Amino acid sequence: MTVKERAAQVKLLLMDVDGVMTDGTLWNVPDGHGGFAETKGFDSQDGIALQWLSWNGIKTGVISGRVSPATEIRAKQCKMSYVYQGHIEKIPILQEIMADAKVSVDEIAYIGDDLTDVVVFRRVGLAIAVNNARPQVKKAAHFVTEASGGQGAVREVVEMVLDAQGLWDQLLDKYEAR
Repeated sequence: MTVKERAAQVKLLLMDVDGVMTDGTLWNVPDGHGGFAETKGFDSQDGIALQWLSWNGIKTGVISGRVSPATEIRAKQCKMSYVYQGHIEKIPILQEIMADAKVSVDEIAYIGDDLTDVVVFRRVGLAIAVNNARPQVKKAAHFVTEASGGQGAVREVVEMVLDAQGLWDQLLDKYEAR
């Protein structure tokens, strides 16, 4: 099956956070109370693209090993259906989301960058590695993005999915971009 055929079936796009939605950099900044708060940078074009999926009935979500308030806020901004943090063991979470979303394995795409994502790759219809992923992750993927995590990789995937499902031209027309 081709990548485009796999993308045409996607009803749920899941992803890791650090290294996928971000470039993997974590900033610890003073919190004003003598401690530190962690923050991270997200790509704005990834964010609007995730909302486009929502408009078209395609659910999105994250499964991350780290717990971060910044991730929670970003997920809400992007209209994500699923936000799971603090889970290095991702398979039980994947199964829980699959049952809730009522989708088959073939209808799930997952974007990852590190070794903890490979086990998920083996259980979804479309496994995507970002360009800055570890070599073993790229090898296990059906598709590797041209963009790196935090630099438009998610947007690239969303455009591919929308195009494969015949929805991209409608979006271009909506924004008078053709």
